[in-house]
Amino acid sequence: MTIEAPETRIVDSYRIACDGGEGALGHPRVWLQIPLDEGWVECPYCDCKFVHRDFEGKV
Repeated sequence: MTIEAPETRIVDSYRIACDGGEGALGHPRVWLQIPLDEGWVECPYCDCKFVHRDFEGKV
């Protein structure tokens, strides 16, 4: 059994919202803050990784 890797999205804002992106099959909308020193954050529901454009290729 193979487990798919979580999705990674490149974003332009340090504050983003995630709702799982699957309509009724998603999860409650959560607002996430990307730390300025790390450049990325993971959604606690779906494990999607959000990387700020300034940190693309660095994390």
